Amino acid sequence: MKKPRATRRQHNTPTISDVAARAGVSPMTVSRVINAKESVRERTRERVEAAIAALNYAPNAAARALAGGDDIRIGLLHSNPSFAYLSALLVGALDQASRSNVQLMVEKCDDADDYRAVIDHLLAGRVDGVLLPAPLSDAAGILEAIRDAELPVVAMATEHAPEWALSICIDDKRAAYEMTRHIGALGHRRIGFIKGDPNQAASGTRLAGYRRALKDMGLPYDPKLVVNGLFSYRSGLDAADVLLGLADPPTAIFASNDDMAAASVAIAHRRGLEVPRDLTVCGFDDTALATTIWPELTTIRQPVLDMARIALERLVQVIRLQRAGRADEIGQSHIRAEHALIRRQSDAAPPAADA
Repeated sequence: MKKPRATRRQHNTPTISDVAARAGVSPMTVSRVINAKESVRERTRERVEAAIAALNYAPNAAARALAGGDDIRIGLLHSNPSFAYLSALLVGALDQASRSNVQLMVEKCDDADDYRAVIDHLLAGRVDGVLLPAPLSDAAGILEAIRDAELPVVAMATEHAPEWALSICIDDKRAAYEMTRHIGALGHRRIGFIKGDPNQAASGTRLAGYRRALKDMGLPYDPKLVVNGLFSYRSGLDAADVLLGLADPPTAIFASNDDMAAASVAIAHRRGLEVPRDLTVCGFDDTALATTIWPELTTIRQPVLDMARIALERLVQVIRLQRAGRADEIGQSHIRAEHALIRRQSDAAPPAADA
């Protein structure tokens, strides 16, 4: 059984959710009472204060000290297997946090975690909003916990965010379509595809783009050329080994992220293949990894760093509008970021014998 983290309340200590349940209100309402916000009705405040007294609940002292003025604290929860993706995400969020003069609370959130406890922890730290990058942006459980806490959230890199949430993403289907068409235009007819984590909506969307491109190019869909991955380097090694071990292997591999594409290059080298002379390999995301291996990867640029900046800037704007009683001015809830196909050294026409 997984041990609770030291930074979180122990199981026998009352949490802000316990107070909320006893008072019949949301955790965010409890937070407003603790922080002396004026937007709470007197009768509601009395119920919350009675629940706090009955449970002997002690809110975080440091958080209460931050309660006044225009202080804003944003929680960034992450659970992404790609260190390159996470690095770009953090750089963008930290940079914008500095520009917006807000505090950023970064915390890892695993599948095994109690999502309600995670949000309680953020509320105890007086977090005002949440940045939720993939794959957590597709996790219904944590989205429900955030909604119940009445926290504004930006779901990143998902086209399936709930209507009440803010979101930002690229057109994953179009991007995968364009890359597959690009590979086909080089002359490849057997194009392998490594899928991402099945729990992440973008995985299915990118596969749909790949399949649509094959259809538009008049190429048959061969299920043997589509292999499961998990967006991790390790899963990319296994997937590429399966593809290149086929009796009739692909002449090109399109991986759903750069980590799995880099792993495909490694497996090609292990099998004595030269990229791109013997095998074209293309990725997705254009993280720093794409230009730190050789050959450098042809890939789809998903502007992760800029998306993190925009997401945090938008979240802060929403929080300030809500505080000013101007929620009706929030406006656009979904932002579509632009992608681009970046061509480098990892793609070429197929070997003459297979063209």
